[in-house]
Amino acid sequence: MTELTGPEESSAQPSRDWPGLDAAAIPDALVAQALTVLETLPATPVEEHEEAYARLHDELLDALNAKPQDGPRETGATNGAA
Repeated sequence: MTELTGPEESSAQPSRDWPGLDAAAIPDALVAQALTVLETLPATPVEEHEEAYARLHDELLDALNAKPQDGPRETGATNGAA
């Protein structure tokens, strides 16, 4: 009988590479802070991922509902004024 074995070459193994977070590219400080949990996610046990994503969701929701600290963002709209 043939024995089943897993692949031996490293290219067949899952990668632990995780995209980095460029906090400088995120203009909203609250969003940038909330996303930092993703930097530690690869080292977090899978059993704790649900809690991490729930916390991320709540923090992003708080950031969405927060009042802008620097006033309204410029959208280029004139609100009907000519």
